[in-house]
Amino acid sequence: MSVLDSFRLDGKVVIVTGASSGLGVSFAQAFAEAGADLVLGARRVEQMAGTAALVEQAGGKVHAHKTDVADPEQCQQLVDAAINEFGRVDVLVNNAGIGTAVPATREAPDEFRKVIDVNLNGSYWMAQSCGRVMAPGSSIINIASILGVITGGLPQAAYSASKAGVMGLTRDLAQQWGSRKGIRVNALAPGFFKSEMTDEYQPGYLEKQLPRIVMGRLGDPAELAATAIWLASSAGGYVTGQTIIVDGGLTIT
Repeated sequence: MSVLDSFRLDGKVVIVTGASSGLGVSFAQAFAEAGADLVLGARRVEQMAGTAALVEQAGGKVHAHKTDVADPEQCQQLVDAAINEFGRVDVLVNNAGIGTAVPATREAPDEFRKVIDVNLNGSYWMAQSCGRVMAPGSSIINIASILGVITGGLPQAAYSASKAGVMGLTRDLAQQWGSRKGIRVNALAPGFFKSEMTDEYQPGYLEKQLPRIVMGRLGDPAELAATAIWLASSAGGYVTGQTIIVDGGLTIT
């Protein structure tokens, strides 16, 4: 197999959560372009139709299933749907996530718990369900954030804590499942990429962040998706337990 061929995912089945918008759409399209078939999960099932169309245009087969990752039973149902539809699960992209910007003295317990339930607990429930059926050589990619490493100048305690937790979860699952199951577990920590979440920032916030970014620009979602393809494919076959920061140099300044 050539180096370029090692990035292909022909015949693989990939689950992407949070697939109704933003980075989830980019992940799904990129994996289809790499040859995979897709199982999409999101709460907003109607909005997954657009994602599914992009997968089909890229040549992939696709199945969409309404899923709230905060519910362990729904996570299991999504994996069961993948097995019923395609007979296997090779890759999980744990992309579903939410964020808040609430000062710590005013954040209600339910607001904090909701973020943890989706971002951290949801990543665990999905990984747990996939880990039960994945064959050796499979790959789990958790979507963390640079806000698990640094601060963004906003009051984001719940989001930052959840993403730091995702990094710890990644390391532990990698050591549990590496030699015993042959499953690699890694995380991506994106910097500032155009998404639904960045659309919610206050006016002028992103412009103020640009001087902190060595590359001087926001990331293109396709650049993040390409990194996920590497981690999922045999090209990344000796990489596990790592959090790969993709931030245009933000965290080195």
